Amino acid sequence: MVKDLIKERRTEKSEAGWTLMELIVVLVILGMLAAVVGPKVYDNLMKGKDQIARIQLSELESALQIYAFDTGRFPTTAEGLQALVQNPTGSDSWKGPYLKKGVPTDPWDRVYGYKMPGDHSDYDLYSFGADGVEGTDDDIASWK
Repeated sequence: MVKDLIKERRTEKSEAGWTLMELIVVLVILGMLAAVVGPKVYDNLMKGKDQIARIQLSELESALQIYAFDTGRFPTTAEGLQALVQNPTGSDSWKGPYLKKGVPTDPWDRVYGYKMPGDHSDYDLYSFGADGVEGTDDDIASWK
């Protein structure tokens, strides 16, 4: 009877937890998965932010077109995109606000650039992308 109790106790103890070697193997496998999957997830996240920026640029362009239709002109560079939310001149022809939630920031939490007259069209509307540097491949613009 005592032998049975000792044997039963040893069996319970050995099945109760993981060995150090098992934990190391699991951690190595998780590390390898993170190394393979992590960069792909990051790339998809960056593509998603680019798409959000393009959608927001399109919405801003629509608001600018309606503003120009109502007032007969696009906002000046000095008035900026804020003219889509607040009447910059006190004009009676302004029928805004043209954006329901105010002027958005780009997905990297920076203001969108706006220049009128633009170098590429009537106006230039742009984001410098993830790096925030003008003239790099990740720039997103209304003329591209």
